[in-house]
Formats: sequence, C-alpha cells, structure tokens
Amino acid sequence: MYFVYILYSSKTDKFYIGSTDNPEARLKHHNSASTPSTKAGAPLWEIKYLEKLSDRSSALKRELEIKKKKSKKYIEWLINSAG
Repeated sequence: MYFVYILYSSKTDKFYIGSTDNPEARLKHHNSASTPSTKAGAPLWEIKYLEKLSDRSSALKRELEIKKKKSKKYIEWLINSAG
C-alpha cells in the first residue's frame, strides 16, 4: 500500500506533496529538517491529506498529477473534500 500525502506547515504557510509507503515515518523525516525542500517549515509540518493507492507507480503518477495543477486552491479543495 502506498500513499500520496499533502503536508502543511503553519510556519511557512506552505503545502508539500509527496508519496510514500509509510506516512508517519515520512512526516518525522520532514519535521527533522533533513529534507532541503521542507527544512524551512520544520518542525511544524502536519499531514492534511492522505490518498491510498495500490502501488508505488500509481502513487507517483497521482503525486505528479497533483503537482502539475500548481494550484493552492486545488490542494485546499482536495483537503476539504476528504473531510
């Protein structure tokens, strides 16, 4: 099982989109400031959205689909619709 996740940091008011097979471990990694692209938002990243997918390939495809939208409104819609 793989997941597409959307993180949010109130420190930077930014979202981050990624994929993983272990969302909790990935969140800890982002909050440890080990990832250059999310370092500024650490340690305040929180998971706002999780989408379950059957395999890594599907998760990566979905991650890119969300990223290509380049839309904060779309990301907020995804988060709110998952409610």
